[in-house]
Amino acid sequence: MSLSSDDVRNIAKLAKLTLTDEEVALYGQQLSAILEYAERLQELDTDSISPTANVLPLDTVLRVDDVKPSLDREKVLANAPKAEAGCFRVPVVL
Repeated sequence: MSLSSDDVRNIAKLAKLTLTDEEVALYGQQLSAILEYAERLQELDTDSISPTANVLPLDTVLRVDDVKPSLDREKVLANAPKAEAGCFRVPVVL
């Protein structure tokens, strides 16, 4: 499929681009080549291929969530600049 100069200018107008005549000629060739390749892809026989939303298997890459004992609260709060009622005390943020 070959795009005319008017087609390229209309596409440029929709994209709010200002093109020179040289750019219109160049982009016309490039866009026409893209459309011709898309037409070639339409010729492929895909009847035996099932539709899919993702080409990769949906395997999780996260580790198993194993329950383990946590740190002792007093030891953790010993490193805090300020602690109050078993929690970190931080400045008020408004």
